[in-house]
Amino acid sequence: MSLDLDAGLAALGLEVDAEGRRRLQDYLVLLEKWNRVYNLTAIRAREGMLSHHLFDSLAVAPHLQRAATANLLDVGSGGGLPGIPLAIVRTSMRVTLIDAVAKKTAFLLQAKGELKLANLDVVTGRVEDFRPPRAFDAIISRAFATLAEFVHASRHLLAPGGRWYAMKGKFPRDEIAALPADVALVESASLDVPGVAAQRHLIVMEPR
Repeated sequence: MSLDLDAGLAALGLEVDAEGRRRLQDYLVLLEKWNRVYNLTAIRAREGMLSHHLFDSLAVAPHLQRAATANLLDVGSGGGLPGIPLAIVRTSMRVTLIDAVAKKTAFLLQAKGELKLANLDVVTGRVEDFRPPRAFDAIISRAFATLAEFVHASRHLLAPGGRWYAMKGKFPRDEIAALPADVALVESASLDVPGVAAQRHLIVMEPR
């Protein structure tokens, strides 16, 4: 079935203005172009990128509507997923992308400039070594590590009252069981992503 940006956004319950939709389309063009040289993703076709990257990233947007979520860190952002799509549709939210691979952050900086994303910051480095002046209300990852590794690597970056958001495929029962005793599971949601038949889940955690 052919996918359409507007139909996918509607299926996700997201209202995005014309400028935002243009930026989402332009981001896909950039990702496809740079992917030919930098191998940012194994998905090559535009339609696959639309469903498995763009819609997959935006499926978590409704879960980030807490008033406190004004400052988001995307750990191991790679090609800017989910951080760039979220920055496009949530313009009031400050989004920081961090990745240890310089060729990936070179793409992220290019995307920030071409898409004119004033609410986006890009950092090259390991999350364990990152020491920003301000902690984050929300920290998100997409296929970055196990849940325990994710919270351990980024705990020093979470503001009081903040939450971790981990994007997963199948429900990570064993990873949840292996969480440290001082980390609580807040929410586990099954995500219905347009064009994606495989299971997708969002795991939300916070310190006890």
